[in-house]
Amino acid sequence: AKLAGTDLSFSDLSGSDLSGANVSGAMLTRVLLVETKLAGADLTKAMFDRADLSKADLSGAKAQKVELHRANLSGANLANADLSKAELGRAKLSAADLTNTILERAYLARVYLRTAKLAGTDLTDAELYLADLRGADLSTVKGLVADQLKNTCGDATTKLPAGVTPPADWPCVRSEEEDEED
Repeated sequence: AKLAGTDLSFSDLSGSDLSGANVSGAMLTRVLLVETKLAGADLTKAMFDRADLSKADLSGAKAQKVELHRANLSGANLANADLSKAELGRAKLSAADLTNTILERAYLARVYLRTAKLAGTDLTDAELYLADLRGADLSTVKGLVADQLKNTCGDATTKLPAGVTPPADWPCVRSEEEDEED
């Protein structure tokens, strides 16, 4: 499907098969894409602000500079996707599969990564301001350095790559109210 540059905001496309579709530059604000197949799709510079992509398949998607502010990606498959320079502020990624996903230079402020699968994920120069990493297994991520962990929320159960030390101010205690806002 060729959906490049279209405005599909507030649509319900849940369960659709858009595998390999060109959605680059499209506007998809508050769109419902629950369990939608977007495997291998071109999502470059598309805007999915507050979209619901829970349990969607975005594996292998080309999604550089995609905007996913406050998007729900819970249980989504993003394995092998390229989200370099993506904007994911306050996105929900609980139980998301980010195996071998490229998040180089991505904006991940206040992202919930506690139960995400992160094996081989590239976090080179990613912005992790107040990201919730409590209990996350980051032991095999690529490009993560201790400096990126400043102002993140982690604890003793957060597994870090060899040679990366946690900040002195861990554990981070976030209020339940703040968790609910995210």
